[in-house]
Amino acid sequence: MNLEESIEMTVKSCGAELYDIVATKENDVNVYRIYITSKEGVSLDKCAEISRLISPILDVEEPMSGNYNLEVSSPGIERKLKKPKHFISSIGEKVKVKNFATETFKGELLDANEEKIIIKTTEGEVTISQNEILAASTYFEW
Repeated sequence: MNLEESIEMTVKSCGAELYDIVATKENDVNVYRIYITSKEGVSLDKCAEISRLISPILDVEEPMSGNYNLEVSSPGIERKLKKPKHFISSIGEKVKVKNFATETFKGELLDANEEKIIIKTTEGEVTISQNEILAASTYFEW
């Protein structure tokens, strides 16, 4: 079992789903960020509980050469969409998608599966293959 699978099992045991893991550097500090989701929402207590349970796993399988700050949080209302399951769980939300031809499409995500997504834009429906997506995220109109 690899590190991501261990983290995913721990998150599921707490009644949440693993959304993504991001290893990054911010202000010269390594950050190992674990994003979680839950149908009931993600509370601060849930993040703290998962953080406490994941810490011993990371002590054994150290990411980022063992020099990092662990953060557990919700991906937020405006979140990156990377995997087909991210798109599937975001059906009905507003999305912005850029393809490899650097065209950008904005609108409501009507449908998504492992192969493609369908977005309702102001010009009509657009179908984009999953392997044509360069970057995507949900967005919220304030």
